[in-house]
Amino acid sequence: MTFLDRIAGAPITWGVDGSPGWGHLMGSVRVLDEMQQVGLSATELGPDGYLPEDAEELRVLLSRFDLTLIGGFVPAVLYRPELVTESLAYVERAAATLASLGAPVMVLGPDSHYPGYDRQIDLTEPEWDTFLASLDRVIEIASRHGLRMALHPHWGMAVVRQDHVDRVLDRSLVDLCIDTGHLALAGADPVDVAQAAIGRVAHVHLKDLDGDLAQRVRSGDLDFREAVMEGLFLPLGDGSVDIAGFIDVLEAQGYEGWYVIEQDVVLGAEPDAGAGPIIAAARSFAFLEDLAGAR
Repeated sequence: MTFLDRIAGAPITWGVDGSPGWGHLMGSVRVLDEMQQVGLSATELGPDGYLPEDAEELRVLLSRFDLTLIGGFVPAVLYRPELVTESLAYVERAAATLASLGAPVMVLGPDSHYPGYDRQIDLTEPEWDTFLASLDRVIEIASRHGLRMALHPHWGMAVVRQDHVDRVLDRSLVDLCIDTGHLALAGADPVDVAQAAIGRVAHVHLKDLDGDLAQRVRSGDLDFREAVMEGLFLPLGDGSVDIAGFIDVLEAQGYEGWYVIEQDVVLGAEPDAGAGPIIAAARSFAFLEDLAGAR
């Protein structure tokens, strides 16, 4: 079995994001149908309420498209003491939902208390202490529900840069969800992160990146959402990220988790049949097929 048997999708690849005002949301039936057309075998849950939260209803829906559920993204603010209790209560509810739906992984977004993804933050030392202590509690919650928890470094959140990831790996036992696009956007090398996190990579989001747009985002010249609208995240193989090298490193380590094609897009309207995000998703899957055939 090659890594091609472990390629999944995420609703955000079809523009489905829970952020207020993100863009047009395509219906779940069309999105799941297009995932199947591309050749994907699993999906993440997407934002709250996008897919059914009743286990049997979701099972029936996913079975129509030969898809399984592999996890869900759960954002939580863990470094502000006044917000931790509420955030952990949300994590508890989300973990219970994911476990009841049969997902093996909870992907934790180390959220910022600022809205959106455009304001970068650096935690103070007391905030780091609070964050890491809260992270231990999230690991316990996930474990209690039979889930593996993966921390997702993410642009505009509390953990994104290489030094942030290094600190988390050094001071916590948490596993990672490596998102190649978000790490590269922050100036980190996903290959280096994978090598530093041997045995601690629980989940992967695959994105390629337009290097020029990424530089404008890093410099503050362009907001993240605007950059996404302009094509910040590209089909795999079309951008500046060493996707092939990254996968080679993980496979050599014996990684057995999922690779999720997760290319954030913003839609202004419903695409015509056969148009829209399915085109980029199919190109990404074709790139991975070629890569698997060359191994």
